[in-house]
Amino acid sequence: MPVVCVVASARREEVLRLLREQGPQPVQALADHFDMRRPSLSEHLKVLREAGLVTEQRSGRQRIYSLEAAPLAEVQDWLHPYERFWRDRLRGLGALLDHMEAEAEAEAEAEAEAEAEAEADGDSGGSGSGSGSGDDDLGGET
Repeated sequence: MPVVCVVASARREEVLRLLREQGPQPVQALADHFDMRRPSLSEHLKVLREAGLVTEQRSGRQRIYSLEAAPLAEVQDWLHPYERFWRDRLRGLGALLDHMEAEAEAEAEAEAEAEAEAEADGDSGGSGSGSGSGDDDLGGET
């Protein structure tokens, strides 16, 4: 079974994390972290051992499991093209967002300038126009 398939199991991924963070562990210590029967955990450990991700050493009646991370390089090699794919996509998304932000800023500046011009035109033309007094005159003639 390919390593990428082996680590696709959440339980096996958790076993690997425990071994990475806490070092070699007897089966019972690993089993204490899971809500499953020991034979089920043993099956997961067997899959990990067959993939070369863990080693087993016997110490009396105990079996001690240790992490062997080297096979995870296969997963990294498998993921590498996807990392490039997503990095390129995210770079493109970043450029698009930068472009949209620049457009929004330019639009906001143009709106602010238009408002300022409208206010300036309103101030200079509002008091000199006779439209308000002309309406009163028309109303008074009838």
